[in-house]
Amino acid sequence: MKRLRVAVVTGTRAEYGLLAPVIARLSRDRRFDCKVIVTGAHLDRRQGMTVREILADKVKIAARVPLKQRGDDGLAVAAATAAAVKGLARAYSRLKPGLVMVLGDRFEAFAAAAAALPLRIPVAHLHGGERTEGVWDESLRHAITKLSHVHFPAAAAYGRRIARLGEDPRRIFVVGSPAVDRLRSLKRLSRSELSRELRLDLRAPVVVATIHPETLSADRGLAACDAMIHALEKTRATVVLTAPNADAGGRAIRARLAAFAARSRGRAKLYDSLGQKRYYSLLAHADAMIGNSSSGVLEAPYFGLPVVNIGDRQRGRERLGALLELPRPTPKSALAALARALKPAAKAAARRRTPAGGSPSAKIVAALKKIKWGDGLLVKRFHD
Repeated sequence: MKRLRVAVVTGTRAEYGLLAPVIARLSRDRRFDCKVIVTGAHLDRRQGMTVREILADKVKIAARVPLKQRGDDGLAVAAATAAAVKGLARAYSRLKPGLVMVLGDRFEAFAAAAAALPLRIPVAHLHGGERTEGVWDESLRHAITKLSHVHFPAAAAYGRRIARLGEDPRRIFVVGSPAVDRLRSLKRLSRSELSRELRLDLRAPVVVATIHPETLSADRGLAACDAMIHALEKTRATVVLTAPNADAGGRAIRARLAAFAARSRGRAKLYDSLGQKRYYSLLAHADAMIGNSSSGVLEAPYFGLPVVNIGDRQRGRERLGALLELPRPTPKSALAALARALKPAAKAAARRRTPAGGSPSAKIVAALKKIKWGDGLLVKRFHD
């Protein structure tokens, strides 16, 4: 039996957390030869060198593609994208995969799909069809859809959107988010264990705060960041801050978060990366989340965690949990929303809306087994 070699490309801590269950299932299945390619923030010390999380999962890395991103402005991101296309194409040429798998909307995922095209390698895309209208990732996601040959959206509405982009419905498999599998399988730390690992007294209430740049906004989301910090300063809570990603404007946001943590007198702390085990354990023990991370839409609902979603970064995504929306946050409105999220009624509402489902990673692997592989898959006709 000939095994299908699947090159799974990962560039960020968040996206790896979603891909990890799929990587594990592919690695266990004798029909597949899974090769993990690591790039982007995973290999950047300023972003926490999160390749260590992959190694901690005992995942073998087939190739590393460092990008050496020297800044976080538009030019630096464009240069990193070009470097990723070149480096990933070389990795594909050496590994000779029969399929490239990517997830989401980051520039690393776009580069992975673009590099596969001239090498005649089909692409499988996870989490396509979604909308995040406040960032240029919106455009990258839909571009990846058009570069891909097999689609694994997380919801039926996303699958319909992919079909409206002209993709063949027979190649669209609605599977849900693989985050579900990771959340169910990961053994969580107790509150005391987590406090020791974070070196922070997790005295209730605990607020998780993550804010990334809004790359289509004139100020890159700095006003939203300032509104969030005001709310955190005026709220009596323990605050766990996670650093922004490497998008344009990320360093300015990080500086503001670091300054807040420094003047918080020990009740707030900023982390470059928590790792999946500590992060999911934190969501399990937290009382509320604030910011604009996709985690507030995709993962917080499974913990019944109230979320204050600020700005436009996640605008357009399907809402699964109990989100308090602040599209135009002010210091006053952010403070009021956070106070509301910390009330017992918000927690009760979030628990009632906690979604359930099967195993998305199992569905993905099952679908890959049914697909007829060969040159015919590379031919894409616009489906009207």
